[in-house]
Amino acid sequence: QVQLVESGGGLVQPGGSLRLSCAASGFTFGNNWMNWVRQAPGQGIAWIASINHHGNITDYRPSVKGRFTISRDNAKNTLYLQMNSLRPEDTALYYCSRDRFGDMRGQGTQVTVSS
Repeated sequence: QVQLVESGGGLVQPGGSLRLSCAASGFTFGNNWMNWVRQAPGQGIAWIASINHHGNITDYRPSVKGRFTISRDNAKNTLYLQMNSLRPEDTALYYCSRDRFGDMRGQGTQVTVSS
């Protein structure tokens, strides 16, 4: 069955960096656009970034553009999110998803930005 397993979250100070990974299985990863979404405490799912099949087209939420980078390795069936210059408002549960709405997402990895 389809599985998306996120990892790499943690506690980081403001201005710090984290790299999230998402291991995909159960579907043809290289044939799918992939996305990162997040859910902050008490809020709904918010789309963050998307990447096309080949990894040469990306799109970002304005608040993360220039700080976050989405990438993929189709040979490893893995999606990545490099997050730099993290802010307290980036604190959330981060998911990789096959859609922009988070309806087809994994179990998530927690990112907490705090001093």
